[in-house]
Amino acid sequence: MNAPRTCYSTPMSDVTSLLRQWSDGDRGALDRLLPLVYAELRAQAARQLSGERRDHTLQVTALVNEAFLRLNGQRAQWNDRRHFLLIASTLMRRVLVDHARRHAAAKRPPAESRVSIDELDPEALRVDSDLVAVDVALNELSAVDARQAQIVELRYFVGLDIEEAAQALELSVSTVTREWRMARAWLRRRLAG
Repeated sequence: MNAPRTCYSTPMSDVTSLLRQWSDGDRGALDRLLPLVYAELRAQAARQLSGERRDHTLQVTALVNEAFLRLNGQRAQWNDRRHFLLIASTLMRRVLVDHARRHAAAKRPPAESRVSIDELDPEALRVDSDLVAVDVALNELSAVDARQAQIVELRYFVGLDIEEAAQALELSVSTVTREWRMARAWLRRRLAG
């Protein structure tokens, strides 16, 4: 099993300590925390943007900044680094979904100039609608099986491998492997219609 990841060379306990101080209202802890987790937040953002269309207007730094602004507004009791990164990943996904919805809304013509469905270019709308569909499906999976949804978040959005996800969730590798397979199958069926 791999050793727990650290932010740069900072032990996880330092990050966890700063997260708890931030939760307790110490605004200075947030200033000390950001440099320790920034590289991991950028890596998460890059992973999430890698599946987006080539002409996407959000860049990695903008996605990290927007997610961090949303994190800053959270009044959460952070358990540890894993919890923080999972919430950050979820917020990044929400930023991308909100952006996709705004992008799709901006493409919508006024009622008087709308065209029939036969005239639409399905490829032009596919990427934005796929992201929204994945978000909806993942939220539905969370309602059905929260642990499977967490595994998907950790594997796909945070970028952890099976062993790291098992360690983060304090589960066996075989349990995470089984749950990952089931979650992927469920999501495939749901997204297929």
